[in-house]
Amino acid sequence: MSLSKNDIEKLSCAKLLCVGDIMLDQFVYGSASRISPEAPVPVFLTSDTDTMLGGAGNVVRNLSALGAKTSFFGVVGADTAGQQIRDLLEELKNVSATVLVDEARSSTIKERFISGTQQLLRVDKESFHPLNEHVEAELIAAIKGALSDCSALVLSDYDKGTLSRKSLIELISYAIENKVLVIVDPKGEDYSCYQGANWITPNSTELSLATGMPVESEDQVIAAARYLQTTFNIENVLVTRGGDGMTLVETSGSKHFPAEAKEVFDVSGAGDTVIACIAAALSAHISIDKAITLANIAAGIVVSKVGTAVVWPEDIVHALSQRKSRVEAHGKILTLNQAVERLKSWRNKGERICFTNGCFDLIHPGHISMLEKSRDLADRLVVGLNSDASVKRLKGSSRPIQEQNARSKVLASLSSVDLVIVFDGDTPIELIKAMKPEVLTKGADYARDQVVGAEILKDYNGEVRLIELVEGQSTTSTVQKMLKN
Repeated sequence: MSLSKNDIEKLSCAKLLCVGDIMLDQFVYGSASRISPEAPVPVFLTSDTDTMLGGAGNVVRNLSALGAKTSFFGVVGADTAGQQIRDLLEELKNVSATVLVDEARSSTIKERFISGTQQLLRVDKESFHPLNEHVEAELIAAIKGALSDCSALVLSDYDKGTLSRKSLIELISYAIENKVLVIVDPKGEDYSCYQGANWITPNSTELSLATGMPVESEDQVIAAARYLQTTFNIENVLVTRGGDGMTLVETSGSKHFPAEAKEVFDVSGAGDTVIACIAAALSAHISIDKAITLANIAAGIVVSKVGTAVVWPEDIVHALSQRKSRVEAHGKILTLNQAVERLKSWRNKGERICFTNGCFDLIHPGHISMLEKSRDLADRLVVGLNSDASVKRLKGSSRPIQEQNARSKVLASLSSVDLVIVFDGDTPIELIKAMKPEVLTKGADYARDQVVGAEILKDYNGEVRLIELVEGQSTTSTVQKMLKN
């Protein structure tokens, strides 16, 4: 049985405890179009900065986005970055965070400089030494006290000191004794500290480092994973292999899952998404095959976004529907969350966005003309498409003639259209608020003050343009002619 929308909805039943190295991810966007006169290095001109939770924090962000209930435990330094981390955790839904402060440590910061979709440089600030012994004892005691209320323990090990060998052995042993599933995103060469875990999720590079074995072919990956499994009594080894997909080695055999991503912008945090999906699915009693399919689809979604991204349930449901209709998941028909991510990548390349909307029930030359003229006003054209329910409210019970999937596919096939979003409201106001297009267009049969969203664009000096209509072209008149015949 394949993964379904019902399975995605079950993720909200998951209850997990996550512990690991939390950090601050900073993404500085800009352009590098000239060389410095001081040295042969590019000059980076910044345009925008995003700050978000990274490391174990990104696992928690993904769990929150999926709707899972999560207790998080971690350690930060007594610094500004540590306070930012605590503030960002408080903003997450369904997350209860216990963050201890180690005065002797600095909080980990990873700052990435990105031009377009290309990462130019990463600058790290971090501590590697072990936790203060009193802080570590407090952390372990707090985790043990909270574990009884969870069905899975997620250990996100980035080898920054939060999870020492001692704490890993103690926590895994305690969880297994109390019949709590243990899922580990491992690090380093010595996996003996993960002895007895139910799941580990190394990537192929980490697998080779831990075993000293080659991992070029699928057979080699299986052999190396089997070595870890038998040596350290690990029930399941899931190896993430980038463009080659994922390989699962169980006690009973092995399975391969082909990669879902068709276009890769940024792999930052993809492993965090994988372990979050596996943990949430297994905690919600979703089968292993479905859990890995979910993780595989989610990984394909996040690597097509820029930055340390998360995946939302609606992203996965959309990807499943695209799979079913044989339309590539990175195509033009997107959800609003996906669209916002796509617009960010376009704007990072200096591109302007135009937005227009309508029912587009029967595409005619008037529609084509308006869409082409709208596209000429910007670098990208986004079309908001009224859903079937919305069209019925606006046009009557006999409309639409074509259902929304057919209408969206026709629009997406046009070269003038870069992105299509179906919306359920009577107006696209929520889309406009979220996307903030530089240009908003509507037919010239509207007055400027009648254009929905015009006031929003006025606040940030956006442009509202009225497009001249092609005389004699109307969907309503076309439908009337059809009914007469």
